[in-house]
Amino acid sequence: MQTVNLNALSERYTRIFLLSHMRAFTSLAGHILGSHPQINGYFEMHISYDDASALGKQLEVLRECEDIKVNSRYIFDKLLHNDYLLECDRLGVGGTNIPAVKILVALREPQQTIKSIVNLFAQKATAEPYASAVEATSYYIERLITLADFCRTADQQYYYFDAAMLQSAPEVLLPGLSRWLGLDSPLSDNYGIFSQTGEARRGDTSKLIQSGKISKTRNDYSHIQIPQEQLKTAQQIYRDCRRQIIDNATDSVIYERDMPASA
Repeated sequence: MQTVNLNALSERYTRIFLLSHMRAFTSLAGHILGSHPQINGYFEMHISYDDASALGKQLEVLRECEDIKVNSRYIFDKLLHNDYLLECDRLGVGGTNIPAVKILVALREPQQTIKSIVNLFAQKATAEPYASAVEATSYYIERLITLADFCRTADQQYYYFDAAMLQSAPEVLLPGLSRWLGLDSPLSDNYGIFSQTGEARRGDTSKLIQSGKISKTRNDYSHIQIPQEQLKTAQQIYRDCRRQIIDNATDSVIYERDMPASA
């Protein structure tokens, strides 16, 4: 790879941050966004954006895997865990100009999400906390509360969408995302395969993400049971947090009663 001044490069690009949670089609979102000629990045970088140095680190992580696209304008990352912060007002610390930021927020309903988390971690060779429905539900609830708090207090514009639309109604979602991001051409429901596609800690490791197109397949997790009281709590938290996030959004597109509609 060619040598690049990371500070100069950092100031050139608008950042796209997707704030969501595990198993909310975020790998699919990253690949659709990262396949656009103006956008760099598609995987989870596991970076906390709480000072200006994080932007240089982001570029370094990206360039270890992929070349920066010619004439591109954006760099993408997704934050799915409370361990990783996004504090936009601190990205200018140290004299670096604060870059433009585009924030996307997405939620997926609890039952399928929690079961998907359990199913994923149950397949790992080592014992994992999230292989437990109790622990997976706790993660989900805590993450939604944190996202709602961010949207209420961060004083940042953002675009909300229901994560299920990536699979169920991309023809409605993708034009809205394209407009919000200010892309010169629309996002496509077909996407590229990259060097980190399917790799552990980079996102979805299933074969579906390597198909290059959106799958309508719904997985059957009927063998996984969530304690009813926990599920009821998660459903209520989801409804409350989702409503708060939509109410505070600059723009949004939602999926209600199996019919997509702008909100």
